[in-house]
Amino acid sequence: MARKLTRRDFSSMLGWLGVGAALRAPGESEDRMPFTLGIITDEITENFAHALDFIAGYSLGYCELRELWGKNLMNLGREELYRAKRLLDQHHLRVSDIASPIFKYNLPEVPAQPESVDTFRASFTDRDSDALLHKAFELANLFETKKIRIFAYLRVRAEDAERAYPYVRDRLAKAAEVAAKNGMILVLENENTCNVGTGKELGRILRDIGSPNLRGNWDPANAVTLNEVPFPDGYREVRGLFAHMHAKDVKRDPARRGTGKLSWAPVGAGSIDWHGQIKALIEDKYDGTLSLETHYRRPDGNKEESTRESLEGLRRVIRESAWPPPVSAASTNL
Repeated sequence: MARKLTRRDFSSMLGWLGVGAALRAPGESEDRMPFTLGIITDEITENFAHALDFIAGYSLGYCELRELWGKNLMNLGREELYRAKRLLDQHHLRVSDIASPIFKYNLPEVPAQPESVDTFRASFTDRDSDALLHKAFELANLFETKKIRIFAYLRVRAEDAERAYPYVRDRLAKAAEVAAKNGMILVLENENTCNVGTGKELGRILRDIGSPNLRGNWDPANAVTLNEVPFPDGYREVRGLFAHMHAKDVKRDPARRGTGKLSWAPVGAGSIDWHGQIKALIEDKYDGTLSLETHYRRPDGNKEESTRESLEGLRRVIRESAWPPPVSAASTNL
């Protein structure tokens, strides 16, 4: 008969998750929220200092860097980069990964159909790839992280997918070799506008390449947009293969009933089984990082308050998943 898990067991599991002090709002006691995560800063605001104030105010341990002060991280000048580093040090925050736009452009051999893709103020092509990789390594060293997020080129037509796959695989394998020589880890995001968009697609290419310097950036919500059930189906494909995660939620848009259209939602208020996903991370002793990538916007469009709403949803899911308290004790536990 399996041994019943104790509260100490769950505390140990949370430690395996690479978490630190607490996920708590100002004024809450430190032992209330044992799970530490991060936020992509520009999801809060382009004002980097204010974004860090927000993150530090919740005692989160990490942030993810993508856009600062209205510029893509890859386009920041030296003084701006050093200013960002000083602000991070002042807020005692660590960087989970460099959220680069590497390989989020057309594959030369099999280009995608023309489409509008949000590249977050980045405009690069495959000719820039080598320079972008080495720039990302420099940024990672500056911000004291080993992880760099990448993509798998813009998504081709379904009938061209297998023809494009070897080119994508071989380019990513080569990039992983370069990363290994520089002591870095590339984390490949499953992005619905790119050739790796689901857990199944992410698991396939990571296994085919088989490099410890190419891991996954598991994004359950991105998988939903390509009609995959992210948990448990997508997670089953990437289990043990990723070193970073994004948390956001999605649901069918009631204003577009019958169209199948999706809209972003606060974590826990959409269609993703985040309780099941968080419990699985704990049980599997996941030791990577996790970033809230809000995407959801309230009707008033306020980015900061939308992030706060989504973060509170994620905190609630984490509390309930890490140690579901008896109903009678819910107000006093965790």
